[in-house]
Amino acid sequence: MPFVNAMIWEAFAGTMKILTIVFVLMVIVEYLMLRYKKAITSHVTGKPFTQYVFASMLGAIPGCIDAFFIVSLYISGIVGFGALVAVMLSTAGDEAFVMLAMFPDTALLIFGICIILGIIGGFLADKLAKALNLHLSKKCQVVPHKGEMSLGLSHFIHKHVWEHIVKKHMLQLFLWLFFTLLAMNWLTANFDLQAVIPQNRLLMLLFAALIGVIPESGPHLIFVVMFAQGLIPFSVLLVSTLSQDGHGLLPLLSYSVEDTIYVQIFTTLFAVAVGLVLFALGF
Repeated sequence: MPFVNAMIWEAFAGTMKILTIVFVLMVIVEYLMLRYKKAITSHVTGKPFTQYVFASMLGAIPGCIDAFFIVSLYISGIVGFGALVAVMLSTAGDEAFVMLAMFPDTALLIFGICIILGIIGGFLADKLAKALNLHLSKKCQVVPHKGEMSLGLSHFIHKHVWEHIVKKHMLQLFLWLFFTLLAMNWLTANFDLQAVIPQNRLLMLLFAALIGVIPESGPHLIFVVMFAQGLIPFSVLLVSTLSQDGHGLLPLLSYSVEDTIYVQIFTTLFAVAVGLVLFALGF
């Protein structure tokens, strides 16, 4: 019973941490879009290529906040599907800090490669989404009304923070985060992923890509530690980094399960493709 309570508390604490970060970011995005929408869309996110570069470079920053930020921009209709894929390909989540501590030179090399591959992946994702005519979810676009900002802080808090962000997004987000994290805690407590990692290099690359589907940072940490110990090659660590999103994609679940699935499918297949190329080249 104490073990179950500890799992529940850990899931709740993790949920509140992510929820707080996402809430703050959504408020910031909402405010900036009300005040500076034209400047943001013309200078930062106006062109798809700019979105890919912006998202990929942001994703290379250690931690999950960069991914949360791009998800917030995506939900608000500021960036497109390609930018969402780009940040998920380039981010290493919280494991980036561990990588920098254990093998800083290799970590920086991986971050740089992931930025380039994130840009390429974002471009291909948009092309593929258009070719397949994917029905992406309608965005919650923030449309500033004339003179709205002159109505003051109380209007912004009531109309945008409470009516839109809290009532429309936060409860659903809390439920998705809590039960997903609870399920992940149970799985990691009852299954030893390291014991089932195959020894064949090709299978190991495919396994690293597939394990990234798990919306949790822990599985990727296994590959980080194994690389530091010389047990897996560079290619496996790179594929694992590309495939995994850490907690970065969880906020999107509450907004659109379909869009989340599309991102996961693309990043996994992209990571597999990179892995096959590396295997063919002998890495």
